[in-house]
Amino acid sequence: MMYDQTRAQQPAGQTRGPAERRAPGPEPLLPSTERDKIVLRLRHDLNTFADTPREALEEAESAYDEATAQLVNVLAERRRVLRAGWQDQAPGTQSDELRHALRQYREITQRLLQL
Repeated sequence: MMYDQTRAQQPAGQTRGPAERRAPGPEPLLPSTERDKIVLRLRHDLNTFADTPREALEEAESAYDEATAQLVNVLAERRRVLRAGWQDQAPGTQSDELRHALRQYREITQRLLQL
């Protein structure tokens, strides 16, 4: 591990965690509460697999189905909002507004391709 001079100069007890060190990124696709619920379900499935493997697997499949359904719903809503923002605009709409919509489509599509 390399010496981190900036970290070493911070007062004791005030070191930043990994989440604080990251640059702010795009908003998560699913709300954190929903993600946390699904993660907890999957952890439970892993912990109960040894005792009840079939039930754990069925529950993991259910968590997968829930996550994908939520993701599809969130993406459909984002598409609806994006489309409403540019579709009903007059033909002479400012190209900056259209460019902004294009950036949003590009950003969400690139995030999907990285899944």
